[in-house]
Amino acid sequence: MWRKLYHLALALMYIGVVGINYGATPVGEPILRGFMGGIGGKWKFLTIWNLLLQGLFFSICLLNDIVGTNEPNPKNTPIIRKVKDTLFASLAFPLSMFVGLTFWGLYAVDRELVFPKVLDKYFPVWLNHVMHTNIMIFVFIEMIMNFRSYPKRKTGISILAAFMACYLVWIHIIHHYSGIWVYPVLEVLNLPLRIVFFAALLVLIVFMYLLGEGLNNILWSNQIKAVKSNKAKKRH
Repeated sequence: MWRKLYHLALALMYIGVVGINYGATPVGEPILRGFMGGIGGKWKFLTIWNLLLQGLFFSICLLNDIVGTNEPNPKNTPIIRKVKDTLFASLAFPLSMFVGLTFWGLYAVDRELVFPKVLDKYFPVWLNHVMHTNIMIFVFIEMIMNFRSYPKRKTGISILAAFMACYLVWIHIIHHYSGIWVYPVLEVLNLPLRIVFFAALLVLIVFMYLLGEGLNNILWSNQIKAVKSNKAKKRH
């Protein structure tokens, strides 16, 4: 029961925060009109994409708690469990770690490059931490709390790369039609530096995927061995 309540609370929290960002933030304010309005609106930001993804992921976790299974090595793995495991490995974990680390990293260097101080009036500290800190904490707790079978590395990284490619195309579409980069840091970089910046971010998010896979292998080594042994028996 506690697992169901935990997943329900997180699903509601993330969906609720998306609602707050979508409906309650006063885009009509002159300061926010350029930042949150215009082409793409609030959906310009990877943070919002990630919040929606986390809400979806923890909703799937809840559904798996009800109709699926959290057993490390079930005889027949339900589809909902396979979806949950793949979504966690390929997107939920690496994307949350990526968003949190890049946001706070740029914030520490110069917050004006990622979250200008004028926004503090409209985004209280607690909301900022839900969007950029809690995402790392709760996805890590999920890593510790529940076993999952990672997909083949090629599959997981391909899903992650496709997701990030879609977002990269999206921010370039916004820039093409508006002349404004979604993130202020991109405004201060020339083309060669932007290419290096995007390449570095790609390396970072792939590293986040490998980090998740490595942590999973360490935390659940016994269960992984049991799963591999069971698969070997089935083949024979």
